[in-house]
Amino acid sequence: MNNINEIPPSTSALRSFEAAARHLSFTEAAADLNLTQGAVSHQIKELETRLGVKLFNREARGINLSDAGDIYLPYVREALDRLRAGLDALRPEGDDNVLTVSCSPNFAAKWLVPRLGAFSREHPDIDLRISAMMQHVTFEGDGIDLGVRHGTGDWPHLHVTQLCQEVVFPICSPLLLASLDQVDSIEGLANLTLLHDQDRGAWAKWLTAMGVPLEGFDLDHGPVFNESSLVIDAAVAGQGVALARSALSALDLDAGRLVRPVENSLAAKFSYWIVCPKPRARRPQIESFRRWLVAQATSERVAA
Repeated sequence: MNNINEIPPSTSALRSFEAAARHLSFTEAAADLNLTQGAVSHQIKELETRLGVKLFNREARGINLSDAGDIYLPYVREALDRLRAGLDALRPEGDDNVLTVSCSPNFAAKWLVPRLGAFSREHPDIDLRISAMMQHVTFEGDGIDLGVRHGTGDWPHLHVTQLCQEVVFPICSPLLLASLDQVDSIEGLANLTLLHDQDRGAWAKWLTAMGVPLEGFDLDHGPVFNESSLVIDAAVAGQGVALARSALSALDLDAGRLVRPVENSLAAKFSYWIVCPKPRARRPQIESFRRWLVAQATSERVAA
């Protein structure tokens, strides 16, 4: 530690270290920061050289924090939080009514946007802006105030509130279901075209979890969509039966555009979470939007 340079490390190096420590992966850290894996690795190596210690133990199966890295991490997170708080303090007063929210295109299209009219009526003083993107934002210089993320909720550097828990179940058009003689069990779904979200593995996993043999199901055919919202729209259009998460399919089910051909469901591995930097968590606009999101999800759960 005697070799530590008195000049503080660069913010980009600290961000790379924090992201790598959070994911325990240089590759995932790079994706989080919109950098290359090589850039993250290089920044961390330079940081280790500057500090004169190894921050990670590099092993064949991945990386782990070293003792020094474990000690250093909370200080880095506190420093980054303080920098974010400083940026908020410098925000012009005229921007206080602006709230920029990041979420995935799927969540925006199938959950958030159809409900936003209610929020605007309740909070006409807040200028809400939605940024739909697949990547998780870093909240550093990207102009984002709050995010809705899909995952496990394990983001210790952020203020995290669970929005809703999810279950996964089959959905299809009521007209498509009416065209069949009868579907009184999961096995009856084998008579329908299976719609796939991103890959063809989800149906096999769901059926196996339900204890249903895969024989009789054509798992190798049926269209594949790269967005969950698209596979739901395909089901609405009567193109087949899809597996859907409860949050994304709720409005179409409520409107009668979709039905559940069977009642079986499986708890989803991930759920939706409201996240923001800890120093911003008590900003009035963020608190108002967070409370509104949770109230919407709660009323939906009670109705269900």
